Amino acid sequence: LGLGAFLSVNQGSSQEAAFTILEYNCGVENAKTVGLVGKCVLFDTGGISIKPSANMGYMKCDMAGAAAVIGAIELAAKLKLNIHVVGVVPAAENSVDANAIRPGDVISSYSKKSIEVLDTDAEGRLILADGLAYIIKNHDPEYIIDLATLTGSCVATLGYHASGMFTHNDEMANMLAMAGESVNERVWRLPLWEDYAADMNSDIADIKNLSGKPVAGAITAAKFLEFFTSDH
Repeated sequence: LGLGAFLSVNQGSSQEAAFTILEYNCGVENAKTVGLVGKCVLFDTGGISIKPSANMGYMKCDMAGAAAVIGAIELAAKLKLNIHVVGVVPAAENSVDANAIRPGDVISSYSKKSIEVLDTDAEGRLILADGLAYIIKNHDPEYIIDLATLTGSCVATLGYHASGMFTHNDEMANMLAMAGESVNERVWRLPLWEDYAADMNSDIADIKNLSGKPVAGAITAAKFLEFFTSDH
Protein backbone atom coordinates (compact mmCIF):
# COMPACT_ATOMS: atom_id res chain seq x y z
CA LEU A 1 0.00 0.00 0.00
CA GLY A 2 2.99 2.30 0.26
CA LEU A 3 2.90 2.70 4.05
CA GLY A 4 6.61 3.47 4.10
CA ALA A 5 6.77 5.55 7.28
CA PHE A 6 4.77 3.00 9.26
CA LEU A 7 6.79 0.03 8.04
CA SER A 8 10.10 1.78 8.66
CA VAL A 9 9.41 1.83 12.40
CA ASN A 10 8.99 -1.95 12.43
CA GLN A 11 12.14 -2.74 10.41
CA GLY A 12 14.14 -3.82 13.45
CA SER A 13 11.41 -6.06 14.89
CA SER A 14 11.18 -9.85 14.64
CA GLN A 15 7.39 -9.48 14.55
CA GLU A 16 5.31 -8.47 11.53
CA ALA A 17 3.63 -5.09 11.63
CA ALA A 18 -0.18 -4.91 11.45
CA PHE A 19 -2.14 -2.00 9.99
CA THR A 20 -5.66 -2.55 11.28
CA ILE A 21 -8.82 -0.76 10.16
CA LEU A 22 -11.89 -1.01 12.42
CA GLU A 23 -15.30 0.29 11.47
CA TYR A 24 -18.65 0.85 13.15
CA ASN A 25 -21.43 1.67 10.70
CA CYS A 26 -24.71 2.76 12.27
CA GLY A 27 -26.64 2.16 9.05
CA VAL A 28 -28.11 5.67 9.09
CA GLU A 29 -27.99 7.44 5.74
CA ASN A 30 -25.75 10.53 5.62
CA ALA A 31 -24.41 9.85 9.15
CA LYS A 32 -21.34 11.85 10.09
CA THR A 33 -18.05 9.98 9.81
CA VAL A 34 -15.54 10.31 12.63
CA GLY A 35 -12.02 9.06 12.01
CA LEU A 36 -9.87 7.86 14.90
CA VAL A 37 -6.15 7.11 14.59
CA GLY A 38 -4.31 5.62 17.55
CA LYS A 39 -0.59 5.19 18.00
CA CYS A 40 0.24 1.53 18.59
CA VAL A 41 3.91 0.97 19.32
CA LEU A 42 3.70 -2.30 21.20
CA PHE A 43 7.13 -1.75 22.70
CA ASP A 44 9.40 1.21 22.17
CA THR A 45 13.12 0.85 22.79
CA GLY A 46 13.72 4.13 20.99
CA GLY A 47 15.44 2.19 18.21
CA ILE A 48 19.02 3.21 17.36
CA SER A 49 18.34 6.42 19.34
CA ILE A 50 17.86 4.12 22.32
CA LYS A 51 16.07 5.29 25.45
CA PRO A 52 17.67 5.36 28.92
CA SER A 53 17.03 2.11 30.77
CA ALA A 54 15.42 3.73 33.84
CA ASN A 55 11.85 3.94 32.54
CA MET A 56 11.98 1.63 29.54
CA GLY A 57 9.74 -0.89 31.31
CA TYR A 58 6.86 1.54 30.82
CA MET A 59 7.28 1.45 27.05
CA LYS A 60 4.83 -1.44 26.76
CA CYS A 61 2.26 1.34 27.31
CA ASP A 62 3.20 3.09 24.07
CA MET A 63 0.06 1.60 22.52
CA ALA A 64 -2.33 3.57 24.75
CA GLY A 65 -3.63 5.69 21.88
CA ALA A 66 -4.62 2.57 19.95
CA ALA A 67 -6.26 1.07 23.04
CA ALA A 68 -8.37 4.22 23.35
CA VAL A 69 -9.41 3.99 19.69
CA ILE A 70 -10.41 0.34 19.98
CA GLY A 71 -12.36 1.08 23.17
CA ALA A 72 -14.13 4.06 21.59
CA ILE A 73 -15.28 2.02 18.60
CA GLU A 74 -16.48 -0.81 20.81
CA LEU A 75 -18.41 1.70 22.94
CA ALA A 76 -19.97 3.38 19.88
CA ALA A 77 -21.24 -0.02 18.76
CA LYS A 78 -22.59 -0.95 22.21
CA LEU A 79 -24.38 2.40 22.51
CA LYS A 80 -25.60 2.16 18.88
CA LEU A 81 -24.61 5.77 18.23
CA ASN A 82 -25.92 7.42 15.07
CA ILE A 83 -22.47 8.07 13.68
CA HIS A 84 -20.07 6.24 11.41
CA VAL A 85 -16.72 5.60 13.10
CA VAL A 86 -13.56 4.41 11.36
CA GLY A 87 -10.49 3.57 13.41
CA VAL A 88 -6.95 3.06 12.17
CA VAL A 89 -4.51 1.21 14.43
CA PRO A 90 -0.99 1.00 12.99
CA ALA A 91 0.74 -1.56 15.22
CA ALA A 92 4.53 -1.79 15.20
CA GLU A 93 7.48 -2.44 17.49
CA ASN A 94 10.42 -0.05 17.63
CA SER A 95 13.41 -2.33 18.18
CA VAL A 96 17.18 -2.20 17.88
CA ASP A 97 18.48 -4.46 15.13
CA ALA A 98 20.78 -4.46 12.11
CA ASN A 99 17.73 -3.76 9.94
CA ALA A 100 16.40 -0.87 12.06
CA ILE A 101 16.13 2.60 10.56
CA ARG A 102 19.02 4.91 11.42
CA PRO A 103 19.29 8.60 12.23
CA GLY A 104 19.96 10.31 8.91
CA ASP A 105 17.82 7.94 6.82
CA VAL A 106 15.26 9.38 4.41
CA ILE A 107 12.07 7.34 4.20
CA SER A 108 8.91 7.37 2.10
CA SER A 109 5.34 7.73 3.35
CA TYR A 110 1.80 6.90 2.26
CA SER A 111 1.25 10.52 1.23
CA LYS A 112 4.34 10.31 -1.07
CA LYS A 113 6.08 12.93 1.08
CA SER A 114 9.65 12.10 2.12
CA ILE A 115 10.82 12.23 5.73
CA GLU A 116 14.31 12.76 7.08
CA VAL A 117 14.68 10.73 10.27
CA LEU A 118 16.80 12.65 12.77
CA ASP A 119 15.81 10.58 15.78
CA THR A 120 14.43 7.03 15.66
CA ASP A 121 12.77 7.62 19.05
CA ALA A 122 10.42 10.08 17.34
CA GLU A 123 8.72 7.08 15.77
CA GLY A 124 5.11 7.53 16.87
CA ARG A 125 4.64 10.46 14.53
CA LEU A 126 5.90 8.32 11.64
CA ILE A 127 3.20 5.69 12.02
CA LEU A 128 0.56 8.34 12.71
CA ALA A 129 1.58 10.22 9.55
CA ASP A 130 0.66 7.19 7.46
CA GLY A 131 -2.45 6.49 9.55
CA LEU A 132 -3.76 10.04 9.09
CA ALA A 133 -2.99 10.15 5.37
CA TYR A 134 -4.64 6.74 4.87
CA ILE A 135 -7.86 7.56 6.71
CA ILE A 136 -8.26 10.91 4.92
CA LYS A 137 -7.73 9.44 1.46
CA ASN A 138 -9.81 6.28 1.88
CA HIS A 139 -12.60 7.29 4.30
CA ASP A 140 -12.88 11.09 4.07
CA PRO A 141 -14.12 11.63 7.66
CA GLU A 142 -15.72 14.92 8.69
CA TYR A 143 -13.76 14.84 11.93
CA ILE A 144 -10.46 13.18 12.80
CA ILE A 145 -8.98 12.63 16.23
CA ASP A 146 -5.57 11.06 16.68
CA LEU A 147 -4.48 9.90 20.10
CA ALA A 148 -0.95 9.10 21.15
CA THR A 149 1.66 8.91 23.86
CA LEU A 150 3.61 11.00 21.42
CA THR A 151 6.28 12.92 23.29
CA GLY A 152 7.56 13.45 26.80
CA SER A 153 7.66 17.16 25.97
CA CYS A 154 3.90 17.24 26.52
CA VAL A 155 4.34 15.82 30.04
CA ALA A 156 7.05 18.40 30.68
CA THR A 157 4.54 21.09 29.70
CA LEU A 158 1.38 19.89 31.45
CA GLY A 159 2.48 17.28 33.96
CA TYR A 160 0.23 14.29 34.55
CA HIS A 161 -3.07 16.14 35.03
CA ALA A 162 -3.95 16.97 31.42
CA SER A 163 -3.24 15.90 27.86
CA GLY A 164 -2.15 18.29 25.16
CA MET A 165 -4.71 19.07 22.45
CA PHE A 166 -3.94 20.54 19.04
CA THR A 167 -6.59 21.67 16.57
CA HIS A 168 -7.50 24.61 14.35
CA ASN A 169 -11.20 23.95 14.99
CA ASP A 170 -12.46 26.09 17.89
CA GLU A 171 -15.81 24.29 18.14
CA MET A 172 -14.17 20.88 18.29
CA ALA A 173 -11.65 22.12 20.87
CA ASN A 174 -14.41 23.43 23.13
CA MET A 175 -16.45 20.21 22.86
CA LEU A 176 -13.45 18.02 23.64
CA ALA A 177 -12.46 20.23 26.56
CA MET A 178 -15.96 20.07 28.06
CA ALA A 179 -16.22 16.32 27.54
CA GLY A 180 -12.82 15.79 29.16
CA GLU A 181 -13.60 18.03 32.12
CA SER A 182 -16.81 16.10 32.84
CA VAL A 183 -14.92 12.82 33.35
CA ASN A 184 -11.64 14.24 34.71
CA GLU A 185 -9.78 13.40 31.48
CA ARG A 186 -8.70 16.97 30.92
CA VAL A 187 -7.18 18.32 27.72
CA TRP A 188 -5.42 21.65 27.34
CA ARG A 189 -5.14 23.38 24.01
CA LEU A 190 -1.65 24.23 22.78
CA PRO A 191 -0.87 26.43 19.75
CA LEU A 192 -0.51 25.22 16.17
CA TRP A 193 0.79 28.54 14.87
CA GLU A 194 2.54 28.54 11.52
CA ASP A 195 5.56 30.15 13.22
CA TYR A 196 6.61 26.67 14.36
CA ALA A 197 6.44 25.01 10.91
CA ALA A 198 9.89 26.17 9.83
CA ASP A 199 11.44 24.15 12.68
CA MET A 200 10.51 20.97 10.79
CA ASN A 201 12.02 21.97 7.45
CA SER A 202 14.60 19.54 6.03
CA ASP A 203 17.40 20.26 3.58
CA ILE A 204 17.11 16.82 1.95
CA ALA A 205 13.48 15.74 2.36
CA ASP A 206 9.98 17.23 2.47
CA ILE A 207 10.06 17.30 6.27
CA LYS A 208 12.16 16.03 9.18
CA ASN A 209 10.79 14.07 12.12
CA LEU A 210 12.38 16.18 14.86
CA SER A 211 13.03 19.89 15.14
CA GLY A 212 16.37 19.35 16.89
CA LYS A 213 15.65 22.26 19.25
CA PRO A 214 15.28 21.69 23.01
CA VAL A 215 12.00 23.64 23.09
CA ALA A 216 8.38 23.28 21.88
CA GLY A 217 8.75 19.53 21.30
CA ALA A 218 5.03 18.74 21.55
CA ILE A 219 4.08 21.63 19.26
CA THR A 220 6.58 20.72 16.56
CA ALA A 221 5.40 17.09 16.75
CA ALA A 222 1.88 18.35 16.06
CA LYS A 223 3.16 20.48 13.17
CA PHE A 224 4.76 17.33 11.74
CA LEU A 225 1.44 15.47 11.86
CA GLU A 226 -0.41 18.44 10.41
CA PHE A 227 1.85 18.15 7.34
CA PHE A 228 0.18 14.82 6.50
CA THR A 229 -3.47 15.87 6.93
CA SER A 230 -3.89 17.54 3.51
CA ASP A 231 -5.28 20.69 5.19
CA HIS A 232 -8.20 18.67 6.58
